[in-house]
Amino acid sequence: MATAERPAAVGAVEFSHPVRVYIEDTDAGGIVYYVNYLKFMERARTEFMRSFGFDRQAIFNAELMFVVRDVQVHYLEPARLDDELEVTVRLLDSGAAYILLAQSVRREEDVLAEGEVRIVCVDQRKLVPIRMPAQLLAALKSGATTGGET
Repeated sequence: MATAERPAAVGAVEFSHPVRVYIEDTDAGGIVYYVNYLKFMERARTEFMRSFGFDRQAIFNAELMFVVRDVQVHYLEPARLDDELEVTVRLLDSGAAYILLAQSVRREEDVLAEGEVRIVCVDQRKLVPIRMPAQLLAALKSGATTGGET
């Protein structure tokens, strides 16, 4: 499965990342355990950042890292064992040291979970907020991802 991007709304780009549900993601009834939606969203955010050229190595070499400040998720329908899901990321807002992202987990046209995640850029050693690299902030605001496979 390849990473893709598609228009979500006027002036917005929605990044998507495919995920298949494995047995390790489910409870005894074959339903995805609630916390695993957060893991799926984390994977999509990682690939979203990578699409801007900021993989883990580039970020850690810059002596910064991104941490989740707030997360809010609404669970709407269950995902099940062997489902093929699409996990999306869309930028809602950004500042010098944070980004606010809308995320969803979908099975075809059905939205299974959706929410918002605020990510803060922090100094790796001091764990205090710092400005994001100007190149990343500019890329985020322009919505210019490189897309492609990961």
